[in-house]
Amino acid sequence: MNPFKVIIRIAPFLVERLSRWMPGLPEIVGYDRAFLKSDAAAGLSVAAIALPTGIAYAELAGFSPVIGLYSTIMPMIVYAFFGSSRQLIVGPDAATCAMITASLTPLIALSENVNEAAAYYHALAVSLTLFTGVLCIVAARFRLGFLAELLSRPILMGLLNGVALTIIIGQLGKLIGVTTSGKDNISLLISFFFNLSNTHLPTLLLTLMLFFLYLVLRRKLPMIPIALTLAVAATLAGYLVDLEAWHVMTVGEIPASLPTLHFPAFPHESWGTILPAAGALAFISFGSATLTARSFAAKNGYEIDSNRELTALGAANIASALSQGFAISGADSRTAVNDAAGGKTRMAQIIAALAILVALLLFAAPLSHMPVAALGVILVISAVSLTDFATMKKLYTISRTEFHIALATFLAVVLIGVMPGILLAVCLAVLSFLMKTARPMDHKLGLMQTQRDFMEIDHYPDAKEVDHLLIYRFEASLIFINASYFRARVTELIESASTPVYWVIIDARSMNNIDLTGAAALYDLSRVLEAKGITIALAGRSEQFTKWMALHSLNQDTIKIRFFPDRHLAYDAFLEDLNVHQGFAQK
Repeated sequence: MNPFKVIIRIAPFLVERLSRWMPGLPEIVGYDRAFLKSDAAAGLSVAAIALPTGIAYAELAGFSPVIGLYSTIMPMIVYAFFGSSRQLIVGPDAATCAMITASLTPLIALSENVNEAAAYYHALAVSLTLFTGVLCIVAARFRLGFLAELLSRPILMGLLNGVALTIIIGQLGKLIGVTTSGKDNISLLISFFFNLSNTHLPTLLLTLMLFFLYLVLRRKLPMIPIALTLAVAATLAGYLVDLEAWHVMTVGEIPASLPTLHFPAFPHESWGTILPAAGALAFISFGSATLTARSFAAKNGYEIDSNRELTALGAANIASALSQGFAISGADSRTAVNDAAGGKTRMAQIIAALAILVALLLFAAPLSHMPVAALGVILVISAVSLTDFATMKKLYTISRTEFHIALATFLAVVLIGVMPGILLAVCLAVLSFLMKTARPMDHKLGLMQTQRDFMEIDHYPDAKEVDHLLIYRFEASLIFINASYFRARVTELIESASTPVYWVIIDARSMNNIDLTGAAALYDLSRVLEAKGITIALAGRSEQFTKWMALHSLNQDTIKIRFFPDRHLAYDAFLEDLNVHQGFAQK
């Protein structure tokens, strides 16, 4: 039998089976060439941004420039196969680079040999990246994609603003050609101001020229890849003017070679630091990447799968680790470039990765003349694009609570460091969720005679309280964390009613779940109200409570709770009860 015919026959079966893990495989295998022109333009545009930023982020994270490119090429290709987003571009990211530096720098602080320290730092970073990828895949296995929802926009806003300011402070020394030292932003600023008198004038002049060129290009030619243009201009200056003779620091030698696949070393003595840092990296990078992916998926009319995104991000991080790179995430600026340039399919990501690989092989020697100050300028520009203080200011007028959460996250990142700030952000996210669950919104409902319907008294002036009746809606599941609050609120509203309450109708439409503690709270409340001669009725969502009664061998007569499909039937029963027992009717 012809082996080629066998391959052709089994190929569709393999593609179908593998597509369960790699949703991008069918699209890539059956690529529609009609999209090639737009995808190629988008891929080259992304490469033009990713090349200089990859080198700059490697500098930010403390690696040689080529490591930034290694962290870009393989992860982009792997994500194209595993990701559920067609537009998302992955690669080195400001927040992840800042987290890597904050996590690993203390582990090598006592090392005296510079070369050994650099090699150990790289080994730690590769291990950290591998652990991050593995944790993402494990989280996807347990379908923990919903955890991305914990990082609300105010928390991410405060986090990114803080990271941006941290990056800018860290680059100030490079912009004027001095070395700054310090373990936090305050000490770095103090060191910068003490070294102002040692400013290297050729470096400062180059920095000012690059910032001026950036302002001109942004105003006159906003469509061109500005980061690449700045990098090329600075590299040409370094090569033609021989800036090294003027003692301007340059990037140095970049090996023109493919990334070598290695299995990472595991310095077991550092696992106590690496594993928690990997968990934080996985959480933050996934939250940021998912937010970006969802934004562009909504714009282009398709959905993404959070759990598949976890798997894709994990696979991309493992690919980065195997190619000796560092941790990556979704890059919003490069994704925006991909979308704006007309990228339609995942092939744009593959084309971008191949273009960066070709540039690495062909232009490594010229890139070695790029001044370090140019990387500082690119990083500062990228950091400024991360900031969103205007929206943060608007948040103050919209929601003081969320503004304070964003501000606390921002100040924590700037003042006590990236990792403590991120830990605080996660704690604030969980605390905010718990507070909203423990003390949810609730409403006392009144009757609108014109519509014969029940509306919130606080929101609708025409909704009038019904004499001798409390209609109450609890805007959350009734569970262990808010059961006591529920009982207290019902009791408080009964005591504050303008007329003696004979009936309490609980509008349970918003109670998506009633756990055992919540059912017990209802049971206890019914006993207390029965002793006072008050009838309690549950309108809707009674299935969970019925199951709880069956579990505890209780029946409806035992607990004196009346069940109704909806609040209108419960209200009719209340009127009938008043007619029979009180001798008057409520209209």
